[in-house]
Amino acid sequence: MSQQHLNLILGVIAVSFAAVLIRLADAPPLVIAAYRLCLASLILAPLAWLHSRQELCRLARRDIILAVASGAFLALHFALWIASLSYTSVATSVVLVTVTPIFVAVASYLLFHERLTRQAIAGIVVCLAGAALIGYGNWQIGPESLFGGVLALLGALAVAGYLLIGRRLRQQVGLLSYAFLVYGSAAVMLLVAVLVRGYPIVGYSGDTYIMLVLLAVVPQLMGHMSLVWALRFVSATLVTIAVLGEPVGATVLAFLILEEVPTWSEIVGGVLILAGIFVAFRRGGAEMERE
Repeated sequence: MSQQHLNLILGVIAVSFAAVLIRLADAPPLVIAAYRLCLASLILAPLAWLHSRQELCRLARRDIILAVASGAFLALHFALWIASLSYTSVATSVVLVTVTPIFVAVASYLLFHERLTRQAIAGIVVCLAGAALIGYGNWQIGPESLFGGVLALLGALAVAGYLLIGRRLRQQVGLLSYAFLVYGSAAVMLLVAVLVRGYPIVGYSGDTYIMLVLLAVVPQLMGHMSLVWALRFVSATLVTIAVLGEPVGATVLAFLILEEVPTWSEIVGGVLILAGIFVAFRRGGAEMERE
């Protein structure tokens, strides 16, 4: 196994811990999201200054605007997805937020006229069937669970905007500069949202602070940046398919740590969604390799 593939696997494992760490942090969702991005940005700041300050100083205004726009979508994604975990199960939330590649494919077709193959369309239909089944199961449980599923889907839509802007911006901007600008702008927006809502920034338990630090270091820096780094060495299609391991890992961790047992609709619907994404990107995702 190559170093690139090993890093890709470790990245997927790292992001799988996010949902469990969020559940273990006793703080409002917006506060959790703000801490996650603020801590990650503070860790990246000295690295960006040491290794990328010349590039950061040379960036065009257009690139900075795009980075801030990407950060806005990322902030919205974390605010919505983390909030979804307050209303629905880890399995439902993580599976539904994984449909992001489908949103990216559809948006790329509508905005950039990138071709959708028959295989990709078939995968999208299968994903919709899986999402509908999970939605039906959540509706049976109650309106709160259904609301949580909707928040997760909206979070997937938001991160699609982040990726669409990011894949254009990354053609001109290095990984460290890109991550610092996007994470930093998202952190500022989330921090402002916390202050506007009147949530306390301090005063939480020691265990909560530990979870918040782990959230910034493990899934955010180790996980997300490993996946973005992997795009330089392996195809976007392979990364997309590899990320399908996140819902499986998160569901297993939730079962072992939080004792959450997935329902039949979550299992069957989740399998349909993951299968649909796999079908859409196994060959039909070749168009997405232009990232």
